[in-house]
Amino acid sequence: MQVDLYTKDGQVTGKIELPDEVFAIEPNEHAMHMSVVTYLQHQRQGTRKTKTRAEVSGGGKKPWKQKGRGTARSGSSRSPVWVGGGTVHGPKPGIREIKINRNLNRLARKSAYSTRVQEQNLMVVDDFNFTEAKTRNFVQVLKSLKLNTEKTLVLLPEHNEVMRLTTRNIANLTATPADLVSTYDILSHKKLLVFKSSIDKIVNTFNN
Repeated sequence: MQVDLYTKDGQVTGKIELPDEVFAIEPNEHAMHMSVVTYLQHQRQGTRKTKTRAEVSGGGKKPWKQKGRGTARSGSSRSPVWVGGGTVHGPKPGIREIKINRNLNRLARKSAYSTRVQEQNLMVVDDFNFTEAKTRNFVQVLKSLKLNTEKTLVLLPEHNEVMRLTTRNIANLTATPADLVSTYDILSHKKLLVFKSSIDKIVNTFNN
């Protein structure tokens, strides 16, 4: 399929071919769902922990005698019903492992790309670079492409330190190498701005 090719000034200079096997498939919602769930699960550190009554310090002495006070009996000041006591059924360390096979993960990414193309939310821009890291330079590019009001993911052909510094302070904008992008990254941004030379990088990620 063909889409418009833009310059960084927002002008259409022609058409560019996008491989149908990546950008024009029938989106598979189940694959995208599984990929996103797996990604989010892997972001969890799994380090939350509360102490049980056996782990809280103190509580070795019976607070008061069993009978005669007219109050409820108590055997420890670290009972869960006391302030400073242990926690019952609190969170424990550990992550529930979720795995997704390679073919399903690739299908999910293809589906995400195809979804953005169908929505007309994917733009291809001719490669460009800046000589100095100035945030206003990329802000002007976004304004020219009418992307300054949308949450946008920029897919670069490779890591570019100047581009990283230029884009890092722009709200609702993420710039990342095209071969490192995930299904979650694509779906969590409304617009995709793809550098022309990034297309081959994207296609190659499905051939490895």
